[in-house]
Amino acid sequence: MFRATRDFVKRHRTNLAFGFGIVGAGYVAVQYIGSKLSEARTRMMSDRVARENIHRRFQQNQEDCTFTVLGLLPTATGNIVRDLPVEKLTAELQKKKAARIAKSAPPTDVGSEASAIPGTPTLTSSMTEDDGQSLKSFASESFVAVKESDIASVAGTEQSTDNPTRDRAPRKTKLQLWEEIKISSITRSFTLLYTLTLLTLLTRIQLNLLGRKNYLSSVVSLAERDNDPTIRLESHDDVAGSGNGADVETNQYLTFSWWLLHRGWRLLKERVDAAAKEVFGPLNPRDTISLSKFREMATEVRRIVEFPSAEQQTGSTPGSHWLPYLLPPAEDELKVLAESGTIDPDAPPEKLSTELRRLLDETSDLIESPMAANVLANMLNIGFDVLMEEKLATGAFRTQSKLGITSDEMFEGKPRIEEVEDSESSTTKLVSVLAVLAKQAHVIGGGGGENEYLKAMETGTELEGFSALVYSSNFEFAVRLGQGEELPRK
Repeated sequence: MFRATRDFVKRHRTNLAFGFGIVGAGYVAVQYIGSKLSEARTRMMSDRVARENIHRRFQQNQEDCTFTVLGLLPTATGNIVRDLPVEKLTAELQKKKAARIAKSAPPTDVGSEASAIPGTPTLTSSMTEDDGQSLKSFASESFVAVKESDIASVAGTEQSTDNPTRDRAPRKTKLQLWEEIKISSITRSFTLLYTLTLLTLLTRIQLNLLGRKNYLSSVVSLAERDNDPTIRLESHDDVAGSGNGADVETNQYLTFSWWLLHRGWRLLKERVDAAAKEVFGPLNPRDTISLSKFREMATEVRRIVEFPSAEQQTGSTPGSHWLPYLLPPAEDELKVLAESGTIDPDAPPEKLSTELRRLLDETSDLIESPMAANVLANMLNIGFDVLMEEKLATGAFRTQSKLGITSDEMFEGKPRIEEVEDSESSTTKLVSVLAVLAKQAHVIGGGGGENEYLKAMETGTELEGFSALVYSSNFEFAVRLGQGEELPRK
């Protein structure tokens, strides 16, 4: 049997060798292909997990941005409201009205006395009645709750002015108060819209730059741990968390939002105030105005604020004129850190650290980029659309908003069949518009709960795309920097 087998092998050894060779090669090929497929499958799974991880981190970062804006916004709102105290002016005007009624003569004498006020040719007719109606409309439609303490403080101020032994500023007339209420109401709501928009943009840039830094730090750390067989009893999240507020440079970088909250808004307010006086100055609060006319005038204010003249430009890039509102000049950077308490004001460093300098330079570049200017313009358009087409249209002009409901239906929570005027032809007193603006200022600057202006800006613009660009930009640069390579500085 063995002889027969040996003879068979000898006779067919060539064919057998060829067959075994084919089988062996096939086996090796199958194993190779299988290993490559397994590697590809593993790589695809790793890529998918990495993408999901990046997406999860990115979405969490954007939620953090929203909460951060809502947390910081009340600081700026408080500063702006204190600087433009429309409610206090209203209380003072109400106090004047109450004092006038208490001291008033018979109606015939009041009318003649009102008509005898010098320097008021456009306001002399029915001063008593119209002022009372305008003030009542303003106070009621704006839902302004005048506190007794405010009225008492105004009363105390007026009483003290009667004392000739004390040096006080002259009293404001009713006309001066109405003029100040008019400009302050417009300036306050517009300034808050600009501040909300700029704060949202700055926060997105800051947190996404830090989010990118944290992600890369965690990836590099985990890669180093995989190559190190030493068992370390520490959490992998420590490295990622260290860039999220534990290191000094990160805290100092985030501190620079202090500039907008305490200094930048004032520069912005001055610009908006000048534009509001230029455009709305000739109007009287009792003048009749249409929604289209007010929209046209508001657009003119925006043009003056958002498109400065050549001599007012601080740079040649589209967003350069926004930079002074968002970040301090180089000579004030250490002062900002000292004011915020992140460095010792008695022994400040000579200059910023290299990492902090790089973050600020990259932030400035992003603010001045064409894409940031485009995103900012879109956010402002959305914010002013909400104010004009929904709040003013329904609250002051009693027309249908873009949502197709009236303001009364919004407050009652149920629809009603009601004839409404066309928004373009509908008219109202300017004082009614000012009332809605006074109310909306607190809505725009509200940090508690959900801010509908912020929500509209975040969902109706390219803000998330811009944030994704910031989050994913300069990855190679950041990796090289994390590996300790020397990179050129600006």
